[in-house]
Amino acid sequence: MSLQIVSPTGGIAPLLRADGVTLEYGGTRATHDVSFDVYRGDRFVLLGPSGCGKSSLLKAAAGFLTPAAGSISVHGAPVRGPGPDRIVVFQEFDQLPPWKTVKENVMFPLLMAKRVSRHEAQERARHWIVKVGLAGFEHAHPHTLSGGMKQRVAIARALAMQPEILLMDEPFAALDALTRRKMQEELGRLWEELRFTLLFVTHSIEEALVVGNRILLLSPHPGQVRAELNSHQFDLASAGSAEFQAATQRIHGLLFGEAAPANAVAHAERAVTRSMDSGLRRNDGV
Repeated sequence: MSLQIVSPTGGIAPLLRADGVTLEYGGTRATHDVSFDVYRGDRFVLLGPSGCGKSSLLKAAAGFLTPAAGSISVHGAPVRGPGPDRIVVFQEFDQLPPWKTVKENVMFPLLMAKRVSRHEAQERARHWIVKVGLAGFEHAHPHTLSGGMKQRVAIARALAMQPEILLMDEPFAALDALTRRKMQEELGRLWEELRFTLLFVTHSIEEALVVGNRILLLSPHPGQVRAELNSHQFDLASAGSAEFQAATQRIHGLLFGEAAPANAVAHAERAVTRSMDSGLRRNDGV
């Protein structure tokens, strides 16, 4: 199966929609007129070079930034600020309060949001700590954990909130290569089991292909949409294949100026109409 340029259609309402989003910092434009849809169960990746505004788009989706033009909505309602339906996992390891144990870190946002009782927060924390492979580390403090373990705690904390969308801003970028690969594998395993909706930011083409089922390519600064790709056929097992390497080169060409052939777009539109109409409807019931 070849890499396809796609334009999602089929009449399925998106969970999250970015419509003509322009972001600015002090008069400097970070993104220009960016539009995309994230559907329930998607692993949607924002991919582009440093400075293209991909992290800014994720922060706008989280409600931390207000677009200078355009809008972001969830279930059709405009995003006007942060909310428990959108939880972020950042790149930095210091996102965990160091005085709290692993279990207390996972419980903390649940208690702050007053969504559940303390007993239920404890039960949820234990459940997600096991899910991310940290059983036995419930009472450890962050300074005793490796970088990969800290990111597991951050993921457990996010998933314990049961958000509509999990937002991940280059969460594995600071990890060594082996740990990064392991975390990609763990994220894929969790998604296969839970089918949560993921919006993921990276500047690594290889990571985008491994993590995502759909990839939005953004141009260098200011970020504009270059293409949207269907990448569900790739995973860690296919990373060394000739097809994977060809897809990597194809994406590199699209990112840095190669135009997309019109017949590829037309073919992909027909393909995605069929695949998303069936696949995403199944995900909607998960």
